[in-house]
Amino acid sequence: MGDQFDVIESGTSGRRRWAGIAVLVALVAVPVVGILVSREPQALPAPRPTPTPVPSLTTVANPPNVLHAKPRGKGGDEVIEVVFPHGVRAEVRYPAALALDELGARPFQGVWVGGQYRFLVAPYAGEFEITRGGQPIRSLTPNVTLWSGLPGSGPNAQVLLFAFGRWRLAMYDQPGELTFEQRLAVAEGLRGKVVGDGYVVLSAKGGARLAAPGETVQGVPVGPQLWFGGGAGETLMLIPTPHCRPAAVMSAAPGRPGRPAKAVCRGGVGVVASGPDRFVKQALQGIRITLK
Repeated sequence: MGDQFDVIESGTSGRRRWAGIAVLVALVAVPVVGILVSREPQALPAPRPTPTPVPSLTTVANPPNVLHAKPRGKGGDEVIEVVFPHGVRAEVRYPAALALDELGARPFQGVWVGGQYRFLVAPYAGEFEITRGGQPIRSLTPNVTLWSGLPGSGPNAQVLLFAFGRWRLAMYDQPGELTFEQRLAVAEGLRGKVVGDGYVVLSAKGGARLAAPGETVQGVPVGPQLWFGGGAGETLMLIPTPHCRPAAVMSAAPGRPGRPAKAVCRGGVGVVASGPDRFVKQALQGIRITLK
């Protein structure tokens, strides 16, 4: 079904290869699942990982920034309704053993700000992963605050934290800082609407533009996505990819040393899975997605 793609450290010589779908910043035990890499001198460095949630505030079984859709049975499978960040709805049918409803879904969305690429992702344990219970550097708008970067992310790394209803989405401002005007433009220009089933639908205007389905940065998909799971266990990503060929292996997949990911693309949606072999095999062979 899918070939394996190991993580490649930035700066590795040799022929050009893709590795990583942005970064799964929401992993708990092993923070980095995928890294943007390229041989180009100006390649985007990997955004810093999100640290492990504090056990007293959240548990893997009940993360505060994850949506658990209610499944319905269909033969030996289960079906959930999902909404991607650009508002497109889909029906996801999967083998019941995958338990995607229990893994829960989170949004990912690439954003262009003044010609610079950034991304929005929902921290697995919610805003505490960014705030650490402290105070923001400043408030840019009533729903957007600016925070210091995570430990080890460098002296200039900062994070914009967006509040859209129940969701908290983080934008890691690196490499290089956006100007104050650019930060204000993206804070004012990005909008998030929580629809009836709990998913967030994003829109942008002014100085911000959302990456479209199928759009890539250095070969890595950066358009609207849904991420399921996280931590040291199973991880699944659904990536709308127009005109993809049935059963074709996508050109990029997340992975980590000793546990590379595999991917297929069918029905206009990329399916990327990482975790135990059984989970990956069932995901690639058994998931069916119907866009609406």
